[in-house]
Amino acid sequence: MNIAKLKHFIHLIEKERTGTPQESATKIGTSERSIYLYVKCIKKELKAPVRYSRYRKTYYFTESGNLTWEWKKKR
Repeated sequence: MNIAKLKHFIHLIEKERTGTPQESATKIGTSERSIYLYVKCIKKELKAPVRYSRYRKTYYFTESGNLTWEWKKKR
């Protein structure tokens, strides 16, 4: 799994600008199958509440929140 592409996909979800799974794949330079794997990872591993709207044609988070990706040095 490409973490940079996963992070880009999550960014698109936050902005609600993913488009269809096929469009998402094109935007981040991966396969449509990878998009489905990313969604599964986001739901199962990261425990984030993500859904797809057929009406709006985008993935979105159903609750407010955020994911932290960067190492933070203890002070």
